[in-house]
Amino acid sequence: MAWEIARRAAEGAGRAARTLLDVVLPPRCLACGTIVGDPGALCPECWAGVGFIAPPCCTRCGLPFAFDSGAGVECGECLRRPPAFDRARAVFRYDDASRPLILGFKHGDRTHAAPAFGAWLARAAGPLAAEAEVVVPVPLHRLRLLRRHYNQAALLALALGRRIRVPVVPDALVRKRATPSQGGLRRLGRFRNVAGAFAVPPRRRRHVDGRRVLLVDDVLTTGATVEACARALRAAGARAVDVVTLARVVRAG
Repeated sequence: MAWEIARRAAEGAGRAARTLLDVVLPPRCLACGTIVGDPGALCPECWAGVGFIAPPCCTRCGLPFAFDSGAGVECGECLRRPPAFDRARAVFRYDDASRPLILGFKHGDRTHAAPAFGAWLARAAGPLAAEAEVVVPVPLHRLRLLRRHYNQAALLALALGRRIRVPVVPDALVRKRATPSQGGLRRLGRFRNVAGAFAVPPRRRRHVDGRRVLLVDDVLTTGATVEACARALRAAGARAVDVVTLARVVRAG
């Protein structure tokens, strides 16, 4: 009885603190900044504009399909050139509606969005999250990390790991060299740019050896970065490598 009274008192205090905080700093839409009802939410207009990805999709890379062709179907690109990872999924399309979410989180210090994004990643990953044995973020080179002060992929990985209760190893991968930005490069140039750029340090191999790894990044464009990471993880003994990202580029046609 005493424990129940204490629990109810703690819950009441928590609600009171939350109410006071909402009065002083009301929760705002993650995209446009409009006041919303709950922290980590989108306003109705922004929610309606974001292109959330749902089945049907390529069973390998998660590319959304216009029509359901049945279970286990892969897209043409995966059939022509199977990727180095096993499966990939994303929360939403990277377009004009979702770009403010990504850029605000990546470059605008809106790190408070990480818990909400972690919940979205968990839902998008589905069975990938259920089967994961360790969560690993795509790393930044140390020089870029010094300039940016945080690795957005690591924040996403930590939020996802807490949500699905899977261990996170933020430094399981390192970027061996400071590659130029992928922006502006064509597909082949992107793959060449990051080829051999990642590695698993010897002290972290035990965390990935023989395990199914869930690799986390913010955006999947051509897949060059996550494929280079997947190869490095497999070289360190990973049994399988799945990928989940907040957004992915979906090209027409």
